[in-house]
Amino acid sequence: MSDTRLAPGDVAPDFTLPDADGGEETLSSLRGRRVIVYFYPAAMTPGCTKEACDFRDSLSSLAAAGLAVLGISPDPPAKLAKFRDRDGLNFPLLSDPEHTVLTAYGAWGEKMMYGKKSLGVIRSTFVIDPDGKIERAQYGVKATGHVARLRQELGV
Repeated sequence: MSDTRLAPGDVAPDFTLPDADGGEETLSSLRGRRVIVYFYPAAMTPGCTKEACDFRDSLSSLAAAGLAVLGISPDPPAKLAKFRDRDGLNFPLLSDPEHTVLTAYGAWGEKMMYGKKSLGVIRSTFVIDPDGKIERAQYGVKATGHVARLRQELGV
């Protein structure tokens, strides 16, 4: 568990994680572009599906504004592939089963669910600038309406 909280201006922790097809995606390979990295608890659950589909439906306007999108969860690549195929997701879904990247970004920790404390993914979104620095850090976001608010904030 981590008490790390990233803030604008911080260097975004670099990572290499497996994608849904068992390939790898490295954050630093996207330098020169703005990147949205979002962390979600579990593929194929209602909230995570809503958020992923909102990113899917917004991808062309985000891409036109120079933004790439990466979704990260603790799910294994096979489940991510199923999620991507079921919902026609058109951006990389990355697997972080050891919670290494989740922890580095402060997106793994204690949270309240149904009045009980538990350890898990804190739904979070980061916008990383072309130089690899955090432009925006949003913790504890709600799945519904989040992408629309983010697009509004980014002027996309």
